Amino acid sequence: MISLCLFFTRGVSLQTWVQNGSLEREIALFLYLQQRGVKVTFLTYGGKQDLNYVQDLQGIHILCNYWGLPQKWYERLAPFLHIRALRHVDVIKTNQTNGSDVALRAAHIWHKPFIARCGYMWSSLMQSRGRLDAAKHARDIEYTVFTQAQVVVVTTPSMQDYVIKNYNVPNERIRVIPNYVLTDIFSPEEILPASNHISFIGRLSEDKNLYSLIEACENLNVELHFIGEGHLRESLRERASELNVQLILHGVLPHDQLPSLIRQSAVFVLVSPHEGHPKSLLEAMSCGATVLGADSPGIREQIVHGETGWLCGTDSQSIRAGIQHLLSHPELRQKLGANARKFIEENYSLDHIAEMEFSMLQNIKTGEIE
Repeated sequence: MISLCLFFTRGVSLQTWVQNGSLEREIALFLYLQQRGVKVTFLTYGGKQDLNYVQDLQGIHILCNYWGLPQKWYERLAPFLHIRALRHVDVIKTNQTNGSDVALRAAHIWHKPFIARCGYMWSSLMQSRGRLDAAKHARDIEYTVFTQAQVVVVTTPSMQDYVIKNYNVPNERIRVIPNYVLTDIFSPEEILPASNHISFIGRLSEDKNLYSLIEACENLNVELHFIGEGHLRESLRERASELNVQLILHGVLPHDQLPSLIRQSAVFVLVSPHEGHPKSLLEAMSCGATVLGADSPGIREQIVHGETGWLCGTDSQSIRAGIQHLLSHPELRQKLGANARKFIEENYSLDHIAEMEFSMLQNIKTGEIE
């Protein structure tokens, strides 16, 4: 049996996953690994309230901040506070780079193999948001954890290239393991989508390029549906009102409610100038939705233009042209949706991705990866 401890992203708890509707999606991989004989432990930043979710985790062990310590002190002391569990795990792994320094220190203290996993490149994200100090801090953390990890897990080949180029990590120590999609939940159904529904799922933040999407819909007979929260919520509402664009803000929805809304959409749109390996886009494709994506890093790798989706620029005029073209060609939308579903099934199903994870853990346990 392999024993794995997953260190959560800094500041994130099980309660966080529940509140943002992602608990089911986040734990699916680890429930699968348990069925393959992996003993899983979560080290979270939540307090005792995280123990309320024991039944949902179906045997996954929870380590949390039972003592109610300030986060700064909990980070420093976690490797010792949870000594009984950490001494007996086989592998320590991170969920994202932010907080991976805490996991690396625990791995060093207890002499455990360390997997540095990042679903997106933290430094690139901070750079794209214009947060230069944060980007420098992220690069420092990335250098430390990537160069000292037994394995660096990234979700796309472009991220692999970035790690090799910027941190000189040998290719053989990097694994490309994409995000998975729960294809049984995110599946097509025989319903006709509303002919004018345009949907987006994600953070309501500057890096999602949502003002351009709203401006693209001016004078179009469409309904914009935004699912998610963020500090731009009211500003986006005001901009839509100024342009007489019908915008429905749904807030955060539970994960199992997303497929229904996606299926009602004529077009699902993601027009960020930069993405990692966007889960919402993959889930929309798994539902057989017609997707319109920006021709930008992280998005263009998932969409074959005219085959599995439609690509456009990030400016409002190009987005508008893409929406108009897709809305006026229902047969094209049907073809794109069917091809998108097939692409996801063949590449990103949970079974496929989980077996990649399990194989990596086995290789570490047997010493094939040192």
